[in-house]
Amino acid sequence: MLKASYQHHPLIFKKAAGTSRGILHQKDSWFIYLTDSDDPDRYGIGEVSIIPGLSIDPMEAVESELKLICQQINSYAAWTKQRGNLFPAIRFGLEMALSDLYSGGNRVFSNTDFTAGKAGISINGLIWMEDFAGMQKQIEEKIAAGFSCLKLKIGAIDFEQELRLLKSIRAHFTPNQIELRVDANGAFSPAEAPEKLKKLSEFAIHSIEQPIRQGQARAMAALCKTSPVPIALDEELIGVYGTNKVQLLEEIMPQYLILKPSLLGGLAMAEEWIELSAKNNIAWWATSALESNIGLNCIAQWVFLQSSTMPQGLGTGQLYTNNIESPLKIAEGKLFHDPNKEWNAILPH
Repeated sequence: MLKASYQHHPLIFKKAAGTSRGILHQKDSWFIYLTDSDDPDRYGIGEVSIIPGLSIDPMEAVESELKLICQQINSYAAWTKQRGNLFPAIRFGLEMALSDLYSGGNRVFSNTDFTAGKAGISINGLIWMEDFAGMQKQIEEKIAAGFSCLKLKIGAIDFEQELRLLKSIRAHFTPNQIELRVDANGAFSPAEAPEKLKKLSEFAIHSIEQPIRQGQARAMAALCKTSPVPIALDEELIGVYGTNKVQLLEEIMPQYLILKPSLLGGLAMAEEWIELSAKNNIAWWATSALESNIGLNCIAQWVFLQSSTMPQGLGTGQLYTNNIESPLKIAEGKLFHDPNKEWNAILPH
């Protein structure tokens, strides 16, 4: 028999995180804990990560839904079938906790070269929105730290200044030296997007995530056909299930997909997107949705099993003042798992 409990753990940013939707100072997460009566000293932990304005899990209902799950944990399969699509972040947290519990309760989900510390995962260096000088400083720091792939969030400061930033990078680094990705988070209008994409293409941009807001499939499809910069779908995938996934990809036909398990409903749901992307010759990479190291660790181990060679968006573990100390570390633009380093002895429980 399973027993479940949960704990709210707001994550506090070390530095305000700028996005096209506004400034983030903290982000809500909840930890789900599961124990089995056959081994009550062992527990599994999962993270429910919510991003206001992006996650479809209704913030005001998360606590009540977690209480319901704790009361009915031995019927979790029924809950997943009936309500999982309404609460994708909770679904992923539950999936994570169950996997952790039944793989040993030590946050190691599979024995690989990654968990053995023998191999790392290439990741992009994330450049948050700031003023010109602040973003330029971030870029310099990431390049000095050994990153060969940079992802710039754009759409908040003046577009011409953002172009200046990209131009300054290309003045010193070729596309073979530094891969440049940009994320507009839907900041462009369909009318202005073609011209802006044309200007961005002058700097050999690898891809742009979500140039226009989701829910405009016809306009996005037109952009994907004509854009000189390859387009990646991100927010467009949230809340899309079943046959609607097939219809979405066949209509839009993007060049890339960005997979965020907390927003999509977990790893199994992300794997459905991977299967469909392969059938449509669409590449993909995974990105964390601002999870703590609990969620990031799970996503990283899963990504390694997928054998993807593309740089992943898994560099968010250093964002918070109150993150959970873990074996994860970043070196030379890669995420590593140090098997000799323990998780914080005072894990939330």
